Amino acid sequence: MIPETSTTLLRNVRDAEHPRWPEFVAKYRPMMEAYFKARFPTLEADDIIQETFAALCAILPSYIYDPDEKGHFRNYLTGILRNKARRALRRERRDAEFLADVRHTEVSAPYHSESGRAGSPLPAADDEQSWREAVFEIALRRFLADETIADRTKRIFERTALNGESPEAVAASFKMTRHAVDQAKSRAMARLRELVKELESVYG
Repeated sequence: MIPETSTTLLRNVRDAEHPRWPEFVAKYRPMMEAYFKARFPTLEADDIIQETFAALCAILPSYIYDPDEKGHFRNYLTGILRNKARRALRRERRDAEFLADVRHTEVSAPYHSESGRAGSPLPAADDEQSWREAVFEIALRRFLADETIADRTKRIFERTALNGESPEAVAASFKMTRHAVDQAKSRAMARLRELVKELESVYG
């Protein structure tokens, strides 16, 4: 059930330190979780819900509740949730495209030597793809050899990003939450991107 909006409650929680803030969170969080389950089942809801409440801390001091003019608060809230969820999906898509781009080459026929025919070099596009794959492999080796990165983070990255295992399955095997697995994968992806960028700048 979608909760009815209380004008008094909204006025009170303009101050994030107000005693009624936990009441506000308890009132709207179940609706937000249900919204995610229905609309964005592949995403980790907790992170985005927390981001939304953080955004509301900045928004509510100047927010004026006027359902006749601006619509219901619940619609305003789900609009914030939807935008943050779409942003998270775009991040996931960029990560997937990044990995696919540097790890796979699609060609119409296999090459059995460094040229398709005698004296005929590989197409430039294939050279570029092979170069990107090489850079990625070096970056990956450096990432896995980095002793400052926790071994569990490396294993989570390998299983979710490289092997395609579901975050839920990985979380269960490590006795972690889905949220913790997603956070570890995100940190690993960020570090790997940094390493690739560093290598690209070094080797041109």
